[in-house]
Amino acid sequence: MQAMLDQHPDQIELATSATDIERIVGGKKIAAILTVEGGHQIANDLAVLRMYRRMGILSMTLTHFRNTDWADSSTDKPAHNGLTDFGKEVIREMNRIGMIVDISHVSDKTFYDALAVTTKPVIASHSSCRALSSAARNMDDDMLRALARNGGVVGVNFSSAFLSQQDADDLRKKITQENALEPTLTGAALDDYARQHYHDDYATVHVGHATVDDAAKCVDHIVKIAGIDHVGIGSDFDGIPDVPRGLEDVSKMPNLTATLLRMGYSEDDIQKIMGRNFLRVIREVVGR
Repeated sequence: MQAMLDQHPDQIELATSATDIERIVGGKKIAAILTVEGGHQIANDLAVLRMYRRMGILSMTLTHFRNTDWADSSTDKPAHNGLTDFGKEVIREMNRIGMIVDISHVSDKTFYDALAVTTKPVIASHSSCRALSSAARNMDDDMLRALARNGGVVGVNFSSAFLSQQDADDLRKKITQENALEPTLTGAALDDYARQHYHDDYATVHVGHATVDDAAKCVDHIVKIAGIDHVGIGSDFDGIPDVPRGLEDVSKMPNLTATLLRMGYSEDDIQKIMGRNFLRVIREVVGR
C-alpha cells in the first residue's frame, strides 16, 4: 500500500483522521484509509494491535470468515459464545488507542458482546439487512436498532447475496461446501491453494439477481429502522463475486444516488449516506 501511495502522490494519499479525509478529498485526490480485516492478524497480541494503529490503521474487523481464538464469526461454528475475556480486552484496547471496532463478519452474540464492552461507536463496514436477505453476515432489525443506540454506522454491502434472497440461498450452499474443504496445507502450498481459490471466486464478476433498486431499498430499510445518521456505503467491490445490475463497479455509484433522489432523499441525506456518517464515527473514535 505504501508503494502505491509513493507511486501516485498526485492521485492518492493516506488519511489517518477525518480531518485528513476532508483535506485530501478537497484537493481532488483519493483519501486512502487503511483497515485490518480479521482479528486473527494481531496473533492474540495487543502489542501487534498497537503497532497497527501506529502504522495508521483506523479500524479492524474482529473476525473474518472463520472464528479467531477470541471471537466467533458469523460463518463458522460458534466456539466461544461470542467474545472471550481476551476478546473484550481487544475491544477496550481499540477504544483506548483510537481504533474503530468493525463488527462486520462477527456472529450475533459477538456483536452484542462488543456493544456491551465498547465505550465508542462501532461500525459494520460492509453488511446489509437480514429483513431483505437472510445472509448470515447481514444484520437483523434489533441489531440495527442496537447499533443506532451505540451511535454506530452500517455500510451497505453490494453483494447480490446480501440484497437478494435468491442469491443468499446460493451463497449459503457455497459457504457450506467451503467449510467442508478446510485445507491442511502450509507454506508455499497453502499460498498456491489460496491463490487458486481467490481466482476461482473472483476472476470473473457475475451480475446477480439483485439490482441497484435493491441496494437503495436496503439503505431505505436501515434509515427506517436505525435512522439517517446510521447508514453508509460498504460496497465490498474487491471482495464480492456477484454484483447488482446497475451497480457493477464504482463507476456506477451515480445510479444509486439517482435512485435515492427519486425515492425522495435530500442532498443532505445522501451526503450523510455517502460519507458524512462514517466521518462522524472516525472523528468520535480517532479524535479529529
